[in-house]
Amino acid sequence: MKITVLMENTTADPNLHCEHGLSLYIETGSHRILFDMGQTDAFADNAQVLGVDLASVDLAVLSHGHYDHGGGLARFIEINSTAPVYMNQHVFDPYYNRNQKYIGLDRTLEEQERWILTTMDVGLDQGMKLWMAEGRIGSYPLDLAGLQRMEDGVLVPEDFRHEQYLLIHENGKRILFSGCSHRGILNIMEWFRPDILIGGFHFSKMDPEGDGRETLDHAARILSQYDCTYYTCHCTGLRQYDFLKQTLGDRLQYLSTGQYLEL
Repeated sequence: MKITVLMENTTADPNLHCEHGLSLYIETGSHRILFDMGQTDAFADNAQVLGVDLASVDLAVLSHGHYDHGGGLARFIEINSTAPVYMNQHVFDPYYNRNQKYIGLDRTLEEQERWILTTMDVGLDQGMKLWMAEGRIGSYPLDLAGLQRMEDGVLVPEDFRHEQYLLIHENGKRILFSGCSHRGILNIMEWFRPDILIGGFHFSKMDPEGDGRETLDHAARILSQYDCTYYTCHCTGLRQYDFLKQTLGDRLQYLSTGQYLEL
């Protein structure tokens, strides 16, 4: 499996754009997959620089319904006229941050024949499956970070029912892709126990030198108990990554825009 980071918050390459967002291009033995589309069209510009042909993607996955993962949806379906895009049935619901700023998707895109709206876990191919967050109960409490959704005209706390995860079995490894792990990285590890996890941990609002230190330390100790290699990015936060790495060492790596990963 080969993975190219088309968009992430950081980059060491001046020829590439970076933004608060995530987009990964995944090549398996039988598929070319786009996992998330960043905040803007810039992921597609990066793809061109990196030699990734988005028109050849045969399957796309949207991890959840926030703007920094689905902002490039319209650009993708302009470039690619055939690939189905798998997204949860709640992905176009209205979502807001703690300041009541809209952070959902462009709702004018809601009616598209290309969208495959998932309502339950679904097998995509042999060794490849989408797993839903909705209905799963975890042992660890959620940190909502003030995120909200609109329900019957009233803002209520988020439950992240729109989140889904891509699990691929290849070369004897179970590789899990999670966009932001809003349902809690510890819960996700408890549910799936992958050999490799790729995605954000949603720790960026936690101060490792302040009131977030205890939470981060607890998370690092729990994550270290799994036989798993972690490639994190985006919403984990750089300071938070450095803190976690003190415990996880080489088992934790950071992915930036433009990086290649071969598993």
